[in-house]
Parts: sequence; C-alpha cells; structure tokens
Amino acid sequence: MTAISGVSLTHYERYLKYRRPDNFKFQQDYQKWVWASVGQDQYIFGQITKQTDENYTIMVGDSNEEKTYPKTKCFHMNPPKFDGVEDCSQLPQLHEPAVLYNIRVRYDTDLIHTYSGLFLVILNPYKWIPIYTPEMVDYYVGKRREDIAPHVFAMGDTAYRTMLESKKNQSMLITGESGAGKTENTKKVIQYLASIAGRGGTEGKPVSYTHLTLPTI
Repeated sequence: MTAISGVSLTHYERYLKYRRPDNFKFQQDYQKWVWASVGQDQYIFGQITKQTDENYTIMVGDSNEEKTYPKTKCFHMNPPKFDGVEDCSQLPQLHEPAVLYNIRVRYDTDLIHTYSGLFLVILNPYKWIPIYTPEMVDYYVGKRREDIAPHVFAMGDTAYRTMLESKKNQSMLITGESGAGKTENTKKVIQYLASIAGRGGTEGKPVSYTHLTLPTI
C-alpha cells in the first residue's frame, strides 16, 4: 500500500492507474492551444493570439512572448480530460506531439506502460517500481486487455490465452534501442508465463499448449 495526500492506494492504483494532480485545472479555452514544432521531435506549446491563412501567432507557454509559426507545423492540443489516457489511439487529436505528451504525463507519475493501438510502449523508469510482483501476476490472470491497466503482463496473458484458444503458435515482438529494456521485459513476460502456465487446467489435468516465441530486436 502507498499513501498519497492521505489516501491509501494499492500498488496497482498507485503505479498503473493515472490520477490527476491535486492542483489540476481544466483549461476552458483549450481549443486555442497548440503544439508548435521547433525541431526534430521538439515541440513547444502556446495559445493562439492571432492567425492568418498560413500562420499562427502564439503566446508561448505561460510567458508573454509571442512567436509565429506556419500552420503546417502546429498541432492542436487535446482536451485536458484526455491527459494520461491509457491508449494513445483514443486521443481525438492524434499526432506525434499529442502521443509524446501523453506518454510523458504518464511517465511523470511513474506510469511506464502506455498502449498505442495494438502496441504497448514501455519506458525505462531507471528505478524500482513494485509492479512485477506475484500479487500483480494474480491480478492480471485471465483479464481482458480493455478491462485492466496497460502492463506487459496483460500482453503476455493475451498471447497465452489466444494460444490456448486457437491452438496455434503465438509471437510477441519486443523491440527498442540499446538499453531500452528489451531483455528485462522479455524476462517479465517469461516470469508471467511461467507463473500462469497450467492454471487453466481442470481436475488437476495440465493444459496442453504449443509454443510462444519472444523475439527481441
């Protein structure tokens, strides 16, 4: 259990479910806010103060500085209610800065797992987070992906259940840059599969299954 602002939370609630900050405020005029591209994978946000057919002039962040950018390099922000959404594909304004921002918002609150459609994005937390415990394994067994928070265990369970039901081999592709955590996440999937294999049997009979492959790139 973990306490935040006097509220006791389970590790599932604390490290896998997004909770808005206590000082969170809804922007009433969010439709006037945009992300502006200022370099490769670099964006600033600001409020539109004026526009022409080709450009937006925005007030950058909380400053009084105004800058003008081509509309082609500006992307509208999402309503604040979508901050920290578990699946980036649910964002109404779906573009690179919106995805990066959502993942960053979640990461800043120790939520390292985020879905992006069929994929699961996992960021290296560079610290220990208690979300790979035997209790967490039990929490994810047999749950549908849409009914539970993003986690590598959810992906492992989906592949495992699909294998049992279809009686066909399943694969999970784990990819990322050097040091991103491919090996560690492969270990977590193996940990999960080793823990749940055979649980679906009845009257002590083992479940027969084929193969799960876990290639890493």
